[in-house]
Amino acid sequence: METEGMMAQKDVRTGFIGLGSQGGAMARRMVEEGYPLTLWARRKESLTPYNDTAATYVDTVEEMGELADHIGICVVDDVGVRDVAERLIPSMRPGSRLVIHSTIHPDTCVDIARTAVERDILLVDAPVSGGGQGAASRTLTVMMGGTKEAIAAVRPVLETFSGLMVHLGDVGAGQLAKLVNNSLMAAHVALGYEALAIGTAIGLDRPALTELIKVSSGRSFGFDVAARLSAPSEFAHGAKLLAKDVRLLREVLGDREAFSLLGATSEPFLMEAIALSH
Repeated sequence: METEGMMAQKDVRTGFIGLGSQGGAMARRMVEEGYPLTLWARRKESLTPYNDTAATYVDTVEEMGELADHIGICVVDDVGVRDVAERLIPSMRPGSRLVIHSTIHPDTCVDIARTAVERDILLVDAPVSGGGQGAASRTLTVMMGGTKEAIAAVRPVLETFSGLMVHLGDVGAGQLAKLVNNSLMAAHVALGYEALAIGTAIGLDRPALTELIKVSSGRSFGFDVAARLSAPSEFAHGAKLLAKDVRLLREVLGDREAFSLLGATSEPFLMEAIALSH
């Protein structure tokens, strides 16, 4: 049963930009949980899946900024996030909040936050893990960076699609955590694939070894992904996404020795997967 406080939260006018497989599922959860939702998309056909919801549409990013109290962004890259933010922020009201769900460079979030704070707009970087299915089942992991005030303000909306929300520090901290997590995932896939190749080379039955590792100490989510691959090229789509995140972490860390092992483990496999897919 909803309390008066919960119902008051549902009066918050929300907006969302970036209706891909990840963002689209998050936006749907928001409107299905009762939040008034406004959508904008470069391609109008991206809005069609929401015709069966209470969501409304606007023709420009600026219109959304004028209407919404809470706006989520889940576009592909830094350039896209900067473009949307530069158009949104001048039209947003003081006290409203902007949440960046895209996985991008932490410095991009910090730069946008400087502009936002000048207009008294709260900004949180909140990349997610779990995919569209995780959003639909309300089990996404949300990694958050921002002030305590900003986190408290956006939390009720983010609860519509999350299973776990972790506040990791100031703006940019959510991105840093996502980059570390995804780089580790890439290394796990690479190591899992090589471990199975080694097993086969020394005469072990691959299906039997896979079954064993899946219930033993060497098991990881990355290993489970690797076990489904007969060749690195089958992981080309995932490799492209993870390669971007590994590259961003390399840019953040520069020449620090801390990155060397993680990069050396993950990057050759990712590059091979991408190259063999062409």
